[in-house]
Amino acid sequence: MKHSREIRAIAIPAIVSNITTPILGLVDVAVTGHIGAAVYIGAIALGGTVFNILYWLFNFLRMGTSGPTAQAYGAGNAKAVALIFWRSLAVAAIIGLGLLCVGAPCGKYVLAFMDADDATQALASHYFAICICGAPAVMISYALTGWFIGMQNSTAPMWIAIVINIVNIALSVSLVFGFGLKIEGVAVGTMAAQWLGALLGLAIVFRKYRPVRPPVIEIFRRKQLLAFFRINTDIFFRTACLVAVTLWFTHAGARRSVDILAANALLLQLFMLFSFFMDGFAFAGEALAGKYYGSGDRGSLRSLIRSLVLIGIVFAAVFALLYASVGDVFMSLLAEDPQVVAVAHRYLPWAVAVPVCGFLAFIWDGILIGLTRTRAMLYAMAIAMLIFFLIYFIFTPVFANDALWLAFCAYLAARGVAESLFFRFSFGKSIVSK
Repeated sequence: MKHSREIRAIAIPAIVSNITTPILGLVDVAVTGHIGAAVYIGAIALGGTVFNILYWLFNFLRMGTSGPTAQAYGAGNAKAVALIFWRSLAVAAIIGLGLLCVGAPCGKYVLAFMDADDATQALASHYFAICICGAPAVMISYALTGWFIGMQNSTAPMWIAIVINIVNIALSVSLVFGFGLKIEGVAVGTMAAQWLGALLGLAIVFRKYRPVRPPVIEIFRRKQLLAFFRINTDIFFRTACLVAVTLWFTHAGARRSVDILAANALLLQLFMLFSFFMDGFAFAGEALAGKYYGSGDRGSLRSLIRSLVLIGIVFAAVFALLYASVGDVFMSLLAEDPQVVAVAHRYLPWAVAVPVCGFLAFIWDGILIGLTRTRAMLYAMAIAMLIFFLIYFIFTPVFANDALWLAFCAYLAARGVAESLFFRFSFGKSIVSK
């Protein structure tokens, strides 16, 4: 298959990074789980949820950086590549400092909204107050990851993610069990690992690429800055739609019963596992589509899209067959409660359908980010979100939790189909004829 070597070179390290990223949260839970009180686990879960939502919304810094960088790289424009790096870094630092200033008071309101008991909320607030100090590092890391991907280098983010997790494990275990710091030790370990990751990323950039710093006025030139924020604004609102669907999915399960909530959470782990792999190929789409578009190589861009769609079909079929054959085994490994496993088995066919319904959305997300056609992503996500809520409210009175999964599968499929149509009828001709 054409482009297979290029795709593998970017996708495989990206998949490894994706798989290692959730380990940060798992380490925090595992360490607090051995402190001796359930309230610590609850506090970490509560604080971690707030951070996941907060940082997820600002992930546009990564996606908004990779496409323009890849296009500049493909065009052989070293000055533009360096300028995008410094501009993304500056915006990330400003946003990170802003989160540092307003994060603590905002976090208190969000934690209060979660409606946990006083003891859990107090510990979660303490955890949040320490971890928010890592916000600038996380924002900088987002910008660096996007820039690395645009430079066709997903290996650097992979090694950075591995180092972050090793340091987080070592520090958290040492501070909690060696110095008795309890939840403070977990928070400090996580925050320190985030800063180390950002500094390591910067060291790699300056050592390997040596980007020349342009004048400050050029970094903040109004026209280019507005274009940068236009891309990021599209991605921000697109992510907000995604968060709305995700939160409602959890909320709808919780309204049914504890068993339904737990079973849906287990089945969503199958979706997360599939997404780790497909996101790797989406990253490859960002890097390579941007590079070919920037260099004006229309033929390679067309064949890349065909290759990525074919890979998506293959992986969707493999994961669907895998979940259909051993999905129950996976459920049993994740949960010991036979009632929860039985409920999850009842809805397993929906988890089997998810890869088939969702692969196209991942592929097109990567391609459109690489082409900086982020407005199409936003429109497609908004349409898909509306379809999700429409199906949910129409069919829930009759089909209950099945309606929720039907809405979720339709939402995934609608994203991919809508993005395909937007590309074909609005952008396809102009892109391949440029």
